[in-house]
Order: sequence, then structure tokens, then C-alpha cells
Amino acid sequence: MEKAVILDRLLHPDGWRVVLGLAAGTLALFWLWQPLGWLGLVATIWGLASFRDPVRAVPVNLGLVVSPADGIVAVDRAIPPPELKLGEATLTRLVIEMPVLGPHVLRAPIAGRLLVEVTGRPFGKSETGQALSIEIAEGRFLTLVLTAGPPAGRVALTSRAGETLRTGQRLGLIRFGGRVALYLPEGLVAQVASGQTMIAGETVIALVGQDSPARAAQRD
Repeated sequence: MEKAVILDRLLHPDGWRVVLGLAAGTLALFWLWQPLGWLGLVATIWGLASFRDPVRAVPVNLGLVVSPADGIVAVDRAIPPPELKLGEATLTRLVIEMPVLGPHVLRAPIAGRLLVEVTGRPFGKSETGQALSIEIAEGRFLTLVLTAGPPAGRVALTSRAGETLRTGQRLGLIRFGGRVALYLPEGLVAQVASGQTMIAGETVIALVGQDSPARAAQRD
């Protein structure tokens, strides 16, 4: 059963079409001119790495906030962009830079009801991001801003507004990588430090209403 799950999650569903297209293009390039074929092979390997969707051991204790993405985190305090409507006070912000060679699958950092909104210039720059908020209690939200990297990146969500999420649930992916910014509501303290490597769905980044570590995990 576990082997079947691993095979099923070898690639994110969005990745099969891209990878098969790259592989077909690589064969054509090899037929035309071998040096071009090697470039196509590199692109195919990049596609495989970008769309990997590994099984993760997700902590199941209530109140655990886990990383929404793989990558290196930077932790600071910042005033959220006005488009997010989170007020003018500084909040703890975790920015995760996703690796070029994936995986780029996004996961819900905590259980709760999902709200989705498109915002412009969420980092004060020219790119447009996708904003998500997860309601963890009445009037309290965890807010994420997803920004795809140029030139081929794109945010592709599989979860929808109003959906009730479980911790570690797949939300979609940022095709070919980008970055994820997570704003913690006042009172939550980051449990990670800048420069630390994050594993989506596994690394505990904050605690809501408790201070004990996870004692159990589910495979997902």
C-alpha cells in the first residue's frame, strides 16, 4: 500500500504533462542535433525535480503550525502590505525561498477554513502574488503570500476558498518555484531561525495555544 502511495505521489498531477512534453522535446532535439538534446535532458531533469511530490510525515497535534513550503527561511518583523488588510502593526514574518530544484508543492500550515484573495505587489515589488488566509479561531488568521519566480513560474492552487483544511494538506504548487511569506498573528512566536531549512508539512514553525512538541505524525 505504501509503495502505491509513493508511486502515486512521484510527481504532482500538474507535472506529468510538463515532464512528458519536455521528454518528447528532448528526443526530438537529440534527433536534430545531439548538443541540443543534452540541453533538453537538463530541462527534463529540472522538470522532474520541480514537480516532485514526496510523502511527508505530518505532525497531528492540535495547534502545531508547520512549514507551507520547502526551502530556506528568513525570519523578521514587518508591517504587512496594505492589500492584506492585517493592520499597520508589525507582525512576525517568515519568508521561505524555495529551491530551484524543488519540490515546489505547497501545504497547509495549520488546520482551518481557507480564504483566498489575489493581491497586487504583496512584497512592494512589481510581481503579483496570491494571498491565502487560514482562519484558526474567530478573528485570528494565518496569512500566506505566494509569489512565483520569473519567467515561467505560476501559482496553481488545488484548494478553494471556504474549504476546511487539515494540517499538511496539499494546497497546490508554485510551478518552477518562488517564495512563500507567512505572517503570524500577534502572540505567536516563530520556533525557527533565519537560515534554517524548512520541510513542507513537517518542520514545526510555531505553536498555537501550547508549548509541547508533536507526539504523533501521519503519512501524507
